[in-house]
Order: sequence, then structure tokens, then C-alpha cells
Amino acid sequence: MGYNVAIDGPAGAGKSTIAKLVAKEKGYIYVDTGAMYRALAVYFLEKGIDAGDTKQIIAAAREAEVSIRYEDGVQQVYLNGGNVTSKLRTEEAGNMASMTSPIPEVRERLLELQHSLAREMDVIMDGRDIGTNILPNADVKVYLTASVETRAKRRYKELTEKGLECDYEEIAKDIQERDMRDMSRETAPLKQAEDAVLVDSSNMTISEVVDTIVKLCR
Repeated sequence: MGYNVAIDGPAGAGKSTIAKLVAKEKGYIYVDTGAMYRALAVYFLEKGIDAGDTKQIIAAAREAEVSIRYEDGVQQVYLNGGNVTSKLRTEEAGNMASMTSPIPEVRERLLELQHSLAREMDVIMDGRDIGTNILPNADVKVYLTASVETRAKRRYKELTEKGLECDYEEIAKDIQERDMRDMSRETAPLKQAEDAVLVDSSNMTISEVVDTIVKLCR
């Protein structure tokens, strides 16, 4: 039986960064559920499907195969046999994933792989509803958050360091809209599990956040 750690929280809270570091520290398998949804989103975008066309989204989800592999210790995400890891972090993929992940058929497409990994291995997963829905019996649950201002500054810094032009106000507005969408969606909304430990990273360094979560694990 695997040992499971669930990290939930809003967009831009640093969940994937923290989860990867905790996984490395503890020797867990890191399962980036957000990346899996983004991989499907990349597929929808490549097929030119509108996010509001639920019928086409469902049909496309059925024909998409998403898998996770580790190559030289680094997680790689494959879509229908092709490596799409480099396409996952775009704003377009993030927004498409946010709008399509609530669709039950999209979620069901990925649940089997996630549950199988969690049963067989020591895993850490991050997302919007890991502790409340995907792994309700996780050994450790964390709700990782930060203020909208902090998250927008981090995203702005990340994009500008890559040489990309961006607007701080637009980023902050986008984060607020995604928070509202994720928290108000009908299927598995973003919320803190009752037994989750709240970690607000607004005034914490990455290492402090990692140390806090590592101490919660066995």
C-alpha cells in the first residue's frame, strides 16, 4: 500500500515546485495532476476545439492518452506517444485546463492512472481537489496558498525572466478569475479539506515551505 501526500491550493501558489522538491527529499513519486489536465488541454487546443464545446471536449478526451514517465530523474508528460512537457506551462494551456477539468468525463479519463499509482507507490500529488476528491484518504494533506498579489508577482517575475512581455495587472486579474472559477465550479471545487494543514507561503521561502511539509510526512 502506497503512502500518499496531497497538496491542494489555488493557481500560482507554487504547488508543483514544492511537491517536486518534497518528492525528491522523501523519495516519493511526484504525480503532477495539473500537468495531466494541461496535456489534455494541449490536445484540445491543437485540435482547435472551443472550451465551451463540451461535446467535442468529451470526444477528444476519449481519444487522448496521457502518461507520465521519469527520464534521468525528471518527469516527462506524454500525449498520444509524444512528449508535450514543454507545452504545458503556457497561459493558454492553463486557462483551457481550468475551463475543461470540471467536465466529469475529462476527470474520469485521468482518475484511473492516478489511483493506480497511489495504490502501488509512495506518491505526492498536487492540484485543486487531491485531498478532497482524488485521494480523500491521503496520509498527509496540505492546502498551500498565497495572496493574489504574491502569486501575481511570482508569475510576472517568472515570465519576465524568460524574456516574455507581460502585464502585472492582467496577470493578477487572470489569477483572481481563475480562483473564482475553480472555487465555484460544480464538480470538485477548490477548497481546503477539513483535515488539511494550511500553509500560507506569502512570506515564506521555498525551503521553509518544503521543510514544513517534509516534517508532516513520516
